[in-house]
Amino acid sequence: MYLWERTDWPQFTWDNQNLGSLLAQVAREQGRLLGKMEGLGFDLRQEAHLHTLTEDVLKSSEIEGETLAPDQVRSSIARRLGMDMGGLIPADRHVEGVVDMMLNATGKAAEPLTEERLFAWHSALFPTGYSGMNKIRVGSWRDDSQGPMQVISGPLGREKVHYKAPPANRVAEEMSRFLHWFEQPGEHDPLLIAGLAHLWFVTIHPFEDGNGRIARAIADMTLARAEQTGQRYYSMSAQIRREQKHYYDVLEMTQKGELDVTRWQTWFLDCLLHAIEASQETLTAVLGKARFWERFAKTPFNERQVKVLNKLLDGFEGKLTTSKWAKIAKCSQDTAYRDILTLIDYEALRKDSGGGRSTSYSLVLKGENS
Repeated sequence: MYLWERTDWPQFTWDNQNLGSLLAQVAREQGRLLGKMEGLGFDLRQEAHLHTLTEDVLKSSEIEGETLAPDQVRSSIARRLGMDMGGLIPADRHVEGVVDMMLNATGKAAEPLTEERLFAWHSALFPTGYSGMNKIRVGSWRDDSQGPMQVISGPLGREKVHYKAPPANRVAEEMSRFLHWFEQPGEHDPLLIAGLAHLWFVTIHPFEDGNGRIARAIADMTLARAEQTGQRYYSMSAQIRREQKHYYDVLEMTQKGELDVTRWQTWFLDCLLHAIEASQETLTAVLGKARFWERFAKTPFNERQVKVLNKLLDGFEGKLTTSKWAKIAKCSQDTAYRDILTLIDYEALRKDSGGGRSTSYSLVLKGENS
């Protein structure tokens, strides 16, 4: 029996005493992070916001098995935030749609969550009306014309059903009840409201596809409301991606359990705590980038050098080689090599150990020797 099949659905309960210590710890770390960010200037907060939203969009899509281009995501968000940055590139409409949804959810968190708003998010996620090769109903609740909504894994003929959602003829009523609760959730702690909103929405599974991404956006929206800021400094989606198997296991157990969702709320708070702790990496990266450009404020870098250095500072994957430089900067390998040699002279880059065709280069950060 699933949660929605129980006679007392959706009368969720949890053990406040059991959650009290963890809840207090998360709230304390959340407050500490926000206080730390307030101590930074606007530009650094905006950079941290950009870094976090980029990670959030990328990882939320990865959870669904979809890989977006990081440069496109970052450029799309930066343009919408009005950030004056070099090297912005065009993004395809699918990336633009995912970014639109996330920025609407967190940047306009105080605005009511309505049926029309959810339909707009769903339409933004699937601008072509297709999910992969499959045409789906976009901007409206599912109709189950292709059979009941189920979460399935395994090969054809040996499928395992992890979850079966309420029938389509119940979705409109269930969502009306959910949206009414979401705007008037009572006196519960906002962190617990965020956890329950995620669970409740994904249990109804109102759309043919995109339910997980929208559930995570709703949780982020709730957290943004509680913090009373449109800026995000930690990514729940990135943490869920790191804990993906545990996430699905807890979700499945909860949906097949009782309406006492203490186990789910414990997992959600624990995941949130880890996400806040992981934000220290974002803060370190943002501060490191700021210090780097302060150090070279009067150095005459050319446009190609600025572009590649920013890529390295934003978290370049793998080793930087002459050929990768040439590809990123859209120049010849000879020009790339000259650019690199100049940066080594400036002590902005250093040559890594090894040589020959595998020669690579790394940033020289403050306090390091070239």
